[in-house]
Amino acid sequence: MLVDKPSGPSSHDVVDAVRRAAGVRRVGHAGTLDPFASGLLLVLVGRTTRLSQYMVGLGKSYTGRIRLGVQTDTDDASGLVTAATEAWRTVETAEIERVMASLTGRIVQRPPTYSAKKTGGERAYRLARRGRAVVLDATEVDVGVFHLVRHEESAVEFHAEVGSGTYIRALARDLGAGLGCGAHLEALRRTRVGTFGIEDAVSLEALDGRALPLRSAGEAVHHLPRRDMTREEFQLVRHGRPLLGADQDEGPVALGYDGDLIAVAESVDGLLKPRVVLVHG
Repeated sequence: MLVDKPSGPSSHDVVDAVRRAAGVRRVGHAGTLDPFASGLLLVLVGRTTRLSQYMVGLGKSYTGRIRLGVQTDTDDASGLVTAATEAWRTVETAEIERVMASLTGRIVQRPPTYSAKKTGGERAYRLARRGRAVVLDATEVDVGVFHLVRHEESAVEFHAEVGSGTYIRALARDLGAGLGCGAHLEALRRTRVGTFGIEDAVSLEALDGRALPLRSAGEAVHHLPRRDMTREEFQLVRHGRPLLGADQDEGPVALGYDGDLIAVAESVDGLLKPRVVLVHG
């Protein structure tokens, strides 16, 4: 199901709310949203929680606001101010657009210190909270769009479309560095994950006392190649047996029967080996 997370609750808080509303213990999500951010959160219920591994690579779209002239230790509004300057007053709109353009495409990005990235086997944000020095390796990420929507004084409103693993907080930080005045992410709203849009999401408040707007399991992996099975193949897969799949490219394949998603298999050496089976054997 699609939930419009408000600013404040964590993604785990949303999962707990859905768990209570659905009366189902197995609830998860695909793609964490920081507590201060709002917008689209994909929530998986029951057996569909096992599909989250196939949703992590989906592209995402955001709108938000960056505050120039103020840096924080988290690179967003939830952190402590580490530096402030009035240098933003001399920054021109054209210069903002130029630096934004330089941060698009396949770029190298250093994750924020307060992130879930692991270093030495521990989450970076836990080390940072204990006052430990944290240095994370830069990684390559895809930024398809980093577009200026509005510039007024020290506020920069933007639209971004990014690949999996991209930190919008880091884009804000690097924009400030490129402009020479520092910056942090002041507000963020996720509007799209893959082909799922915020316009189809339900608010957190609407979960109370209403039937949950659950979507079919097949929609969660609609981006995967699909194979519709015969009845004989269905009987094999529901018991975890592989199928011949010489015509399938290697990688995950959604297996359907009678309009329903039955399993996700891995195409390996001419066989479709079921990895996640959603029906009882």
